Formats: sequence, structure tokens, C-alpha cells
Amino acid sequence: MTAQLRNTQSRLQRVQVSHRARIIDAMRCLDASGIDIALVIDDAGKMVGTLTDGDMRRGLLAGSTLESPLGPHALKDFVFVGPTVGRAEVLDLMKARTLEHIPVLDEEGRLVGLHLLHELLGCVERPNWVIIMAGGKGMRLRPLTEHLPKPMIPVAGRPILERLVLHAVSFGFRRIFLSINYLGHLVERHFGDGGKFGCSIDYLREPEPLGTGGGLSLLPQIPPDPLFVMNGDLVTQADFGAMLAYHQTNRYTATIGVREYTHTVPFGTLELLDGRVSRIEEKPMLSATINAGLYVLNPEILGRVPPKKEFPITKLFEESMCRGDSIGAYEIQDDWIDVGQKEQLKMARGVL
Repeated sequence: MTAQLRNTQSRLQRVQVSHRARIIDAMRCLDASGIDIALVIDDAGKMVGTLTDGDMRRGLLAGSTLESPLGPHALKDFVFVGPTVGRAEVLDLMKARTLEHIPVLDEEGRLVGLHLLHELLGCVERPNWVIIMAGGKGMRLRPLTEHLPKPMIPVAGRPILERLVLHAVSFGFRRIFLSINYLGHLVERHFGDGGKFGCSIDYLREPEPLGTGGGLSLLPQIPPDPLFVMNGDLVTQADFGAMLAYHQTNRYTATIGVREYTHTVPFGTLELLDGRVSRIEEKPMLSATINAGLYVLNPEILGRVPPKKEFPITKLFEESMCRGDSIGAYEIQDDWIDVGQKEQLKMARGVL
């Protein structure tokens, strides 16, 4: 269950009312919880409806009394989400349906959480800039990318890049730069100035592909605070706030998001010594720490990025280490998929 759904059991109990209860019982429920919605639960413990102050008021005006059963006035066709739905998607749903509450139900229809609009919007606004590299051609995903930039490929009905933007906004980041090249006009057309996504979006227009780091040279100025940089083809629920805090607490010059990657060799392997077999291992599992395409950079190292030249961001880290700078590694333990090939895209679409 995501951090936003860690509601206390006591709060969930206060917002529940039996489907057999009276209107006055629902009113007492609203008064006790301090939340202007009651969640109607049946005898099997499943949620079967919602009841607001407005629903009860309309019932009373229609002739019901405080002692009347609440059942006829409850909304049976209510909106809910599952426990794994992310914060950004919940906010979008609230905006689209003009809702301030969305219950969270498990697979059996039991109440396990409650999203409240004022809590979701209550994140601390951060001054840090976010730069998303979205200029690649995505050759390995052809023909999907013949007429669509790779970051704009939809996953579960939403472009990958939109997911990243909304995820960043959900952690309080409000100024976002998109570095674009291939079919960049489609990106600009979709996002505009960022207003409908809760942020300000500017574009770093690469005159030619500048690699994973070259677009940083196009920033209009050096930002005053550490900046978040990420690849535009990631589907992730990584905790951006925790990664930024880790970077700042440890006073790193740069921090690289990393992840453990394992691969099972589909064959038996042999070790040889002087032409003789010394060891046999059947289908061994290999493990490595990989670059997850998420970074936090201190502003002072941006001057090391050559202007308007193709430049891999990993070279920036190599040069920084040669200078004696401290480069941190933050392990990404949340969902993370790099949608670089068709197999990963299929995996991402299956996860969400």
C-alpha cells in the first residue's frame, strides 16, 4: 500500500456507517469524523455506497425524517480506486469527476483507505527544478515511434512522460523543463505551459540530439538549488522527495538513482582451467547494480556540461569523481521500469 493510503484504522472506523443505519446515525458519523462523507458498509464488511451532507439534506427535503433509513439516499454508483493506484492518478480522477474524497477498496470490496483532496494537495512545494530528457528517437521501439516520441507512448492510457510530470508534481516540484528533439512539437502540443498539470513547463529545444546530459547546457540559467534530472522513458513510483533528502543530508555533489538488476543465464556455465572443466553451474543468476536514470545534481557542476554538444550524463559523473567530488547512490526500491525495448513496454503495460 502506498504511503498516501496509510490511514489509521481509527479514522477509517469513524467514517463508516452500516447500511441498516438511520439518517441521524450518518449525521453523527459525519460529525465524529470531521469529514463530510460517510462510507456505507454492508453486513459482509463490503462498501456499498457513500452518503454526504447534501444527500441527507435532499432526503429530508423530500419527506424523510432523521429516523428514516439511510439506504435509499446513499449513492450506490460511487467512484473508488485500488490500493496500488498512484497519487497523481487519484488527483486526476478527482479533478475529472469534481470529487474531494475517493475510497480505496481491496479486491473483495473492503475499505482499506480514503483519499482526501486536501491531504493530497498538502505536499510541501519545492523550489528545485526538474529536467526530463525527452528527445530520444526510440529506435528499438519502432514502428511505435515512427510518428510518436518514445516518452509519449501510452502506458495504461497515459503517456509515459505525463506520468513522470504528474509524479514530480505530486512531490511538490512546480518548475519542470522538458528537453526535446525528435517530434518535439507533439510534446509541446500535449503539455503546453504545464498549467493543466499543476506546474510550469519550459522546453529545452535540442538543435540536434544531445544525449542524456547535453540538454542541461540549454537551461536559461544556473538554478539556485539542487535539480532533479531523469530520463523520459521511465515508468516509476520512486520517492523523489526521499531521494532529494538523501542527497542533501549526505552533501553529495551528485546522486545517482540505482537499482539491483538480476539476470538468469539460460544455459549451464563452465569454468575452465588449463583446458579442463573446473566448475559447472546450471543456469546461474547474475546480479549487478545499474543506473536507474534518476539523478540529483548540485548546480555548480552544470558548468562542466559542454554547450550544445552530445554529452552522456555519466561522463559528468566520471569527471566529477576525477575532481574528488563525492557521488552518492540512492537505491530505488519502488516500482521502476525503463521502457527502452518492446519487452519492457509490455511489462510496464502489464504492471499498471
